[in-house]
Amino acid sequence: MNFPLYIAKRYVRSKSTQNAVNIINFITFLVIVIGSAALFIVLSAFAGLKTFSLSFTESFDPQLKALPATGKIFTLSPEQEQRLQSVDGLAFYSKEIEEKVSLEHRGKNHIAYIKGVDSNYTKVTGVDSTLYIGDWTINDTQVVAGLGIANILGVTINQFRSPMQIYAFKPGKGSISQQSISSLYNQLPMVIGGVYAVEADLDNKYVFADLRLTQALLEKDSLQISGINFKMDDGVEPSAVRSEIQSILGSNVQLKNRQQLNSTLYKMLNTENVATYLIFTLVLIIALFNVVGAIIMMILDKQQNSKTLYSLGTTIKELRRIYFVQGILVTGFGGLIGVLIGVLIVWSQLAFSWLKITPSLAYPVKFEFINITIVLATIIVLGVIASKIASSRINKKLVDL
Repeated sequence: MNFPLYIAKRYVRSKSTQNAVNIINFITFLVIVIGSAALFIVLSAFAGLKTFSLSFTESFDPQLKALPATGKIFTLSPEQEQRLQSVDGLAFYSKEIEEKVSLEHRGKNHIAYIKGVDSNYTKVTGVDSTLYIGDWTINDTQVVAGLGIANILGVTINQFRSPMQIYAFKPGKGSISQQSISSLYNQLPMVIGGVYAVEADLDNKYVFADLRLTQALLEKDSLQISGINFKMDDGVEPSAVRSEIQSILGSNVQLKNRQQLNSTLYKMLNTENVATYLIFTLVLIIALFNVVGAIIMMILDKQQNSKTLYSLGTTIKELRRIYFVQGILVTGFGGLIGVLIGVLIVWSQLAFSWLKITPSLAYPVKFEFINITIVLATIIVLGVIASKIASSRINKKLVDL
């Protein structure tokens, strides 16, 4: 039998004759439980917030997107399209062209982006699921705009008698003073058939229009586009077909996945997650000083027992190991109970949505096994350090008769 483990377990279960020591031990254990539960809950909450935040971008961003390596426009030839259609693992692809335009309706103006898309666009993205009113109607007379754009311009759906005006500057060179104002831009009257709503920045940014109509507005030919959106077959990762798509499109095109398309957002969310973890770990470090104090109090309380064990042949190293193991048992058991409490709280939020941001939106949380590992590993590492510091107080002078 492991002698230090046996004695340590007895010390954990037994109560001290001094009530103050029992109170200190109880508070120490409670702090570990609360600290580990809080750390797990916070990590789960940030995982939920990350998923919730990224769900907005996933409505707009495809699994993989081709963009020009330089400039705004590149050319996709019919031969390249035929090769794309034969790529194994590629379910759909959608062409688009995007440019900044000026919008006007009854004297109100707004600068936004027109995004010309083909009929496959809703198959590679989930943008049609964000519709607020109307439907996804894009043709030669109708577009889909963001809720922010509709509010700024004071326009709603199906206003055929007073359509929204879209102005796009014509490509070319020359001085503005040498040309009439009307010759500088192309004008296109369009009716809003649907309004999407995601979040403020995106709601103020895009007007979705027909690809061919947008190419004509921007004076581009049918082969000129600014991006290609790709959707893979179920179970196929974008990395599996990325190299083949790249070889088809050539070096003048770069491919980006969702994380690369939103690199700033991903970095911000990851930084916030790490910062929160470090802050709560600092709180746990401070809290685990209680473990050091509790073990030292236990050493002093069990001083006579330690002297007896030393007289019976127990070495200083074994005595230190007794209190070291005791500290590990307390922190490990407390951390495990805290994680179980945290799991129950997170599960209850997922099941019953008792905490809400708005009356219709529950606070997002996400259960991840990696968070359990992180919390337990943090507690154990800190517990080992605290127990090592406290058990080092055992020396020959303490147990000498």
